Amino acid sequence: MRAARFHEYGGAESLVIEQAPEPHPEFGEIRVRVAAAGVNPIDWKLRAGALHQLIPLELPAVPGRDAAGVVDEIGHGVQGVDIGDRVFGLGGVTGATAELVILSAWAHAPDAWSDEQAAGAGLASVTAMGGLNALGSLTGRTLLVEGAAGGVGSAAVEIAVAHGATVIGTASERNHEFLTSLGAVPTTYGPGLAQRLSALAPHGVDIALDTAASGSLDDLVAITGDPTRVATVADHAGGQRLGTHVVNAENDSTLLAAAAELGRQGRYTPRIEQTYPLERIADAHAHAERGRTRGKIVIRV
Repeated sequence: MRAARFHEYGGAESLVIEQAPEPHPEFGEIRVRVAAAGVNPIDWKLRAGALHQLIPLELPAVPGRDAAGVVDEIGHGVQGVDIGDRVFGLGGVTGATAELVILSAWAHAPDAWSDEQAAGAGLASVTAMGGLNALGSLTGRTLLVEGAAGGVGSAAVEIAVAHGATVIGTASERNHEFLTSLGAVPTTYGPGLAQRLSALAPHGVDIALDTAASGSLDDLVAITGDPTRVATVADHAGGQRLGTHVVNAENDSTLLAAAAELGRQGRYTPRIEQTYPLERIADAHAHAERGRTRGKIVIRV
C-alpha cells in the first residue's frame, strides 16, 4: 500500500510517500480503505521526536491517528459493521495516513459529512466530548472554551451548544466571525479576559474548557471560582498542579457514535480549514505546526 512515512525523527521534510506493508485487523478491530485522514498536533510532535521518551515509535512510522473510509476487512469479535460501510474513527497513535488503516474505535459516518469532514471528526470529537463530560451537565450553564477556533475547540463549541450551553469562545479577532457561525459569543484571549467576560457574562462563567494550553489555566480557575469547574485537554502539567480535570483522548466508539448522531441531526459539522493531497503531507504538517488553525487540516488519500 502507499503510505506517508518517516524513517527518522525530524522536520516535515522527513516525510516520504512510499510502499509499506499492509496491516490486518486483530480481535475487535477493523481495516478501512482510507479516503481521508486527519492531521493533529500529536502527529507532528511524534514525527519531530518531541514525545519520543513518552511514546517511543518503531521506525519507519506512518503518521496519523484518525481517518475515514470504507471498511474492507473485519477482525474477530466485531459486530455492528459490514464490509463496505462508510466509517470514521481512531487507531493507534500512528498509522492513519496510508491507503489502509486499522481502527479500534469507529462509528458510521453521517451521510451529510464529506470524507474530509468525517476524517476531521475522530480525535477532535472524542477529545472535546471527554472534556465536556468531565464538567457535568451543560444545559443552562455558561461555558468558556479557550482556543475555540481550533479543531477540538470548534467541535466543543458546537457540541456544547447542542447540549444547551451558552458558549463564550476565545480566539484571535480574525476568527470571531467563525465562532459566531458555530453559535459562540467570541472574545479575544490573553490579558484582561476576566474583565471582558464580566461584560459578556454578567452572571458569571460556570465552567471552562481549555483546548489551547496557552498558560491561562490559573485565570480560568479564578474566573470560574473552582478548579473542579475547569477541564483541560491540552495542559496536563498545569491541570495537575491546579487540581482541574485533566482529560486524555480515548479510543471510545460510544463518543464517536454520539458525535455522529449530532452530525445526522445537523447539530455538529466538523470544520475543515484546508485539505492536502497525500503527496503534500509535508506541507500539511508544516501548516499544522504553525498553529492558529481554524478547524482541522485533513489529508486526502
